[in-house]
Amino acid sequence: MRLLLDTHVLLWWLADIELAPRARDEIADPANTVAVSAASAWEISIKKALGKLSAPDDLVQQIQASDFAPLPIEISHALAAGQLPRHHDDPFDRMLIAQAQTDQLTIVTRDKRFADYDVAVMSA
Repeated sequence: MRLLLDTHVLLWWLADIELAPRARDEIADPANTVAVSAASAWEISIKKALGKLSAPDDLVQQIQASDFAPLPIEISHALAAGQLPRHHDDPFDRMLIAQAQTDQLTIVTRDKRFADYDVAVMSA
């Protein structure tokens, strides 16, 4: 299985906050690819700088230690994000949805608005 972690799921994983059993098992399964988008790092960095979020200072190292695959933002992702229906106005979430659609990933999230899109979702 190929997973893409929503930003909150990444932070909960790193902080060892309880996730749905299936999500936790699939993220922990070494047979699965677990991706973290550059959009999530960007979102964390912005919100942390604004004082709206507490997050690890060593985010890159923690992502690497968790054996998560970095997912860069490609031009194809940006174009796909711009073409999405306006069900969701959060630009970071729209990018994650576009990346999941383009790269055929399942998004692990608790955000119920993702279900409005043609994208595979796993409840966190």
